Amino acid sequence: MNNTLGTTARLLGAGLRALLVLTVICGILYPLAVTGVAQALLSGRANGSEIKDHTGKVVGSSLIGQRYDLPKKDPADPDEAARPDLKWFQPRPSGGLGTNGVNTRYSLLVSGATNRAADSPELLESVEAAKAAVVRDNSTPGHRLTPADVPTDAVTSSGSGLDPHISPAYARLQADRVAERNGLDVERVRELVAAHTEGRQLGFIGEPRVNVLELNTALRALLRG
Repeated sequence: MNNTLGTTARLLGAGLRALLVLTVICGILYPLAVTGVAQALLSGRANGSEIKDHTGKVVGSSLIGQRYDLPKKDPADPDEAARPDLKWFQPRPSGGLGTNGVNTRYSLLVSGATNRAADSPELLESVEAAKAAVVRDNSTPGHRLTPADVPTDAVTSSGSGLDPHISPAYARLQADRVAERNGLDVERVRELVAAHTEGRQLGFIGEPRVNVLELNTALRALLRG
């Protein structure tokens, strides 16, 4: 009996010591080491790829898109359609982006695509409606658009619904409207778009792209002088 109790006590003691050692190694030392390496080598990504405005205030993440809409006429009405604030560059259409103040915060609703087939009447109808809206919103007295001018990403959402990027073609399409709405020289706005156009990763992966949040943050800084 005593031998059995002694063996049990030794096993319990060994188990508790192993638990304590593994807790210190796996629960304290390892997380601290990984965090230290991440902060030393990739601090921006480790902290959420934050984007800051000209005052140093965090306005969002470069990995998650934002919407730029006008305030609702009736904040209590959940069915009121969002109206884009045409002072700003607009992202891809998506139900996954929360409506936010301009470059001040972000809020996610859902992530995901519509799952509609390419020949879905509802999808085709929504694309045609989006194309007409892009033409209407971005045509200016000196720069009239046609449906053929509208790139695909201007009228379709990404698979996640949270894409922070648009194509350079869509950004350039919006330049005249943004310049007019803000009283800026259109060439200055086009230069801003060019400065925020990213090339393919490693020269061959992906497509050229423009991060909408970074572009609008730079636009806001330009407007404030």
